[in-house]
Amino acid sequence: MHNVIVNTDISKGKINKNIYGHFAEHLGRCIYEGIWVGEDSPIPNTKGIRNDVLAALKKIKVPVLRWPGGCFADEYHWKDGVGPRGGRKRMVNTHWGGVVENNHFGTHEFMLLCELLECEPYICGNVGSGTVQEMSEWVEYMTFDGESPMANWRKENGREQPWKLKYFGVGNENWGCGGNMRPEYYADLYRRYQTYVRNYGDNKIYKIAGGANVDDYNWTEVLMKNAGWLMDGLSLHYYTIPGDFWLGKGSALDFEEGEWFITMKKALHMDELIAKHRSSTSGAPGLTWSRAQIRDFCTSRTRSATRWWPACISTFSTTMRTVSR
Repeated sequence: MHNVIVNTDISKGKINKNIYGHFAEHLGRCIYEGIWVGEDSPIPNTKGIRNDVLAALKKIKVPVLRWPGGCFADEYHWKDGVGPRGGRKRMVNTHWGGVVENNHFGTHEFMLLCELLECEPYICGNVGSGTVQEMSEWVEYMTFDGESPMANWRKENGREQPWKLKYFGVGNENWGCGGNMRPEYYADLYRRYQTYVRNYGDNKIYKIAGGANVDDYNWTEVLMKNAGWLMDGLSLHYYTIPGDFWLGKGSALDFEEGEWFITMKKALHMDELIAKHRSSTSGAPGLTWSRAQIRDFCTSRTRSATRWWPACISTFSTTMRTVSR
């Protein structure tokens, strides 16, 4: 017999709420049908966003929500998703199934979702196939309070006041689906793109660089050496799933007790990954670490790594660190 003792009177500190952050990507039915049904849908909705999904997400108190991806972020062009919906450009989602999307869920709809959920928006910009100007103008469109081409366009599209935007990712998984880049190349691109992610007025953006895949410590070392002082956060990509990622990820809905133990074992590996990636940044100028994390929890039938419920089998972890400037 095994006994477990839980010392409820011993505390190690306060858990950062952002560990329980979430991630909405254009994958399967997460966005279209899952979150967005449109204002004319027979499904009860608030300005096109499903009421039942809103209620479920409010219940779990999502602190921060990342969008539009994921791999989708590096093929998403934000200007196609603003303005009158009937005139928006359709696109092929080449990462996830080759489906054609109508871009009815764009910047205004995502920011509305965050306002309804009372959570922080986390935008991930397009480095893989986008331009510096495109990223710069997106930030201007969302956050500039004054007279400018992008601010004026936002107002024409129905939003007078700028939004508050705290988190901005400069690319995603750029070692893989975000461009198959070498760390040296991404470091140079990060330095360039982040320059134009401006702070307008009192809106201060927490810039997040695309971090390594699992235990690629060389990626972290190269990136921190060449661009560490220009970032506020660094993402670490790792999935904990009950099986081999490519050969068999396990079901998101039907799982045995043993799969829970596999998942917990893999989740425990996060501590080692964080510690070793942290050591890879030693000596980088101006850096101090915190244990705060923003973590994207997700499940799905298609990938065992996609959305909200019924249980969090897979975790995609974005480890944040603070920078002393």
